[in-house]
Amino acid sequence: MPEDEIRTARRIVGDLQNLADGLRSRLGDVFPVRRLLNDLESIDIHLDELFSGVVPSPRGKEVVLVPDTPYDPQMWHAADDEGLGGRRHHSVD
Repeated sequence: MPEDEIRTARRIVGDLQNLADGLRSRLGDVFPVRRLLNDLESIDIHLDELFSGVVPSPRGKEVVLVPDTPYDPQMWHAADDEGLGGRRHHSVD
């Protein structure tokens, strides 16, 4: 995002924050106004991230690659089918 667009977006967010502060003065510290101010703060943080050129990695999340190859059937030995109960393995004597 070009620098001018980020500056414009920050100015607009600042104007919205001022308007929301005015709403809080008139309406009190009610939940919808707090939520609006919180959303505007989040937008401001996102603009900071864009401006710095650094996009943070997801916090506390790890990407796990699952292979397309079939699983070893032994892995499922004696496993339960969820909701159906355990499998009964009868031996034939």
